[in-house]
Amino acid sequence: MSTILVTGGAGFIGSHTCLVLLEAGHDLVVIDNLCNSSEESLRRVEGLSDKSFVFEKIDLLDQPALEQVFVTHSIDAVIHFAGLKAVGESVEDPLWYWRNNVAGTLNLVDAMNRADVRDLVFSSSSTVYGMPEELPVTEAHPLGPVSPYGKTKLAVEDLLRDVAASKPGWRVALLRYFNPVGAHPSGEIGEDPTGIPNNLMPFVMQVAVGRRERVAVFGSDYDTPDGTGIRDYIHVMDLAEGHLAAVERLERFEGCEAVNLGTGQGYSVLDVVRAASGAAGREIPYELVPRRPGDVAAVWSDPGLAKAKLGWQALRGLDEMCRDSWHFQSRNPHGFAKT
Repeated sequence: MSTILVTGGAGFIGSHTCLVLLEAGHDLVVIDNLCNSSEESLRRVEGLSDKSFVFEKIDLLDQPALEQVFVTHSIDAVIHFAGLKAVGESVEDPLWYWRNNVAGTLNLVDAMNRADVRDLVFSSSSTVYGMPEELPVTEAHPLGPVSPYGKTKLAVEDLLRDVAASKPGWRVALLRYFNPVGAHPSGEIGEDPTGIPNNLMPFVMQVAVGRRERVAVFGSDYDTPDGTGIRDYIHVMDLAEGHLAAVERLERFEGCEAVNLGTGQGYSVLDVVRAASGAAGREIPYELVPRRPGDVAAVWSDPGLAKAKLGWQALRGLDEMCRDSWHFQSRNPHGFAKT
């Protein structure tokens, strides 16, 4: 087994991936600046796994501290989650997003290069595809992100392609997620966004637990069966297992290659609200409001390459996603806060 550096490991996807990596026998060094996450999630990962790991509070913009990590620890591979991820926020403050997501990654890759660490799994996003021209979306789909957030993800992909092409030995997996939701079935770790949630599932669950009044459904006149937008939701545990598969199969990557992580199945906003109502055992109120600029009617992935290259496929459906989300939210009505 190897020692893996996980950046952003205290976050939603990072914490679940840390748990899966520990259960698979890997040693971990986790860094996070905790700007949008809680160290409590990592304490719970240790409890669930009954294993310890190294955690250091480090910002990727702190180059000396980052380089010291590679001096102190013998790192075999890196899984890079650290970054800002709210589309709307990126429109309001693009400089912050470019500085954190792109400059931070540049520092990380520079430190890896100096330490002769060449194996990397990068947390990318389906937002790099922009408006879908055809469905399902394959890795060959044209790239054209429309938000500063998506543009930073594509810029990092381009950076990693250039680095991988510059020197032999780099093996880089660009994992393009679709819509991560759910939680660990224990209810101990899950999605705990800071402030008003930017994503549908945590907002739905906060309504279900009484923290918010109702769900705003943006757009009810799309060309879809129920008029609401359709997305490819993927359980966070499936996503975590996808990262495990990628980091353990990096020998199949030569240079830099993108792989979709999705289910290949689309669910509408109202599908999610109904399934969440069933999981919570109560009707979740919602209201239909006008579309948001930039939203598309439907998008879902073609996950065939992930199955062929990683031996991985998503196994959990919408009911399980909602059940596990509700389990976490009902056990932690205020998230990881001690209130």
